[in-house]
Amino acid sequence: MSKKPRYRRSLQRFGRLAIERYLLTSFNDFGLAEPILRALVEENYVTPTPIQAQTVPIVLSGRDVIGIAQTGTGKTAAFALPILNHLYTKRMRPERKSCRVLVLSPTRELSGQIADSFRAYGRHMKPLAIELAIGGVPINRQIRGLAHGVEVLVATPGRLLDLVHQRAITLNQVEILVLDEADRMLDMGFINDIRKVVAMLRKERQTLFFSATMPQEITKLADSMLTNPERVAVTPQASTVDRIAQRVILTEKSAKNDLLVETLKTETTDRVLVFTRTKHGADKVVRHLQKSGFGAEAIHGNKSQNQRERVLADFRNGKLRILIATDIAARGIDVDGVSHVVNYDLPNIPESYVHRIGRTARAGADGIAISFCDHEEAAFLRDIQRMIRITIPSIDKRTGVRPAQRPADHHQASNRPNRGRTQRGHGGNGGGGSGGQNHGNGGNRSNGSNGSNQGRSHRGSQGSNPQIPRAEASPGEPNSIGTVTFLQRTGNRTPR
Repeated sequence: MSKKPRYRRSLQRFGRLAIERYLLTSFNDFGLAEPILRALVEENYVTPTPIQAQTVPIVLSGRDVIGIAQTGTGKTAAFALPILNHLYTKRMRPERKSCRVLVLSPTRELSGQIADSFRAYGRHMKPLAIELAIGGVPINRQIRGLAHGVEVLVATPGRLLDLVHQRAITLNQVEILVLDEADRMLDMGFINDIRKVVAMLRKERQTLFFSATMPQEITKLADSMLTNPERVAVTPQASTVDRIAQRVILTEKSAKNDLLVETLKTETTDRVLVFTRTKHGADKVVRHLQKSGFGAEAIHGNKSQNQRERVLADFRNGKLRILIATDIAARGIDVDGVSHVVNYDLPNIPESYVHRIGRTARAGADGIAISFCDHEEAAFLRDIQRMIRITIPSIDKRTGVRPAQRPADHHQASNRPNRGRTQRGHGGNGGGGSGGQNHGNGGNRSNGSNGSNQGRSHRGSQGSNPQIPRAEASPGEPNSIGTVTFLQRTGNRTPR
């Protein structure tokens, strides 16, 4: 059979765009400008990732995009490369105090990495003005950098609005808007800020919208921002990376510090990223590790930008091997060579678990994710296992000593707190640009909340009421968190 008729049948069945996506096995196939291709060669980029192979042709065609992709899938290049190609083929001088491309991201670290990627891919495009606008650093230098206009502005929402209010930037010349990590924007309370920014933009623009998950509020936001978008989803929502070996250690809360020290001594590690729920908790873990002879540093919203950048640089170059972080501050950590992720505290939002462990097993390497789970976090573990459709193997190191009052069992995932509405405990995970801090402290409105109440304030009154019995488990789900079984996942495998 000749190839031509078979090609025609495939074209009729899947459409021209699907065929183009399937055939794109090299960056040379995209039709990018020569200076960009030269930079990609210098970056040792050869084969596009799935999100890049699907997204780049759509963006080059000028259409809006909704991209659903986990961290580490290469989505920054998926939007940066076609944007740079647009700037190269349509050269024009930006107006004073304006930008042609606006990229919004939730955290300082992620914004910095996006700006660095634009600079790396566009190193041979001269001139190319790229400005970074984030909180935690003096605003005057950013005002000076925007004075003559820039091609690309990467910003956190809070600092961008500060610049707008000081009349350092106008947004009516934006040709392309990128919203990255939209679900984390929701968690950090930036949705209203984003709506304010979008209202300042001209309607004739291209909008690229990326999120790891699509909760209802994010879907509504996307519908209000995009026009007839093309949807790209390279992995099932909230799936975990296949190369990560996951396990849970059941323990008492008071034993977690010693358990972490034991884990670091027994595991063969390279770089270790340890997640805590609060900023105060991160500092306590650092002090305990340092007393035990381990070099460790923390990164969270109470640290200055210079401190955060120094710690991240040390972690990236291997000078620092153990980094303690909160969810918000760690969102922008993109470091190859993280061998272990340790969840010192389990997250109360299941999707955060996926983002956390996605910091390991990058660039084709394997990774290990170890989670400590005390009795207060049992409900969080069940929510995580329901979402990822895996029962994570567990090791029981509990001594059998339980507090006098055990919280009522939390057996319905729908009872967990609304995403981004309330943060439990004192000193939550602030630190994503200006504005992110407002959601770190004092999120729990009830009087007398403290670290010991984390993970149970939403479960109702404890009092003298008897414990609510656990509902009948769904097929394959253990009735106790100590059961060790595996469930077979369905759907597409996460791209590597």
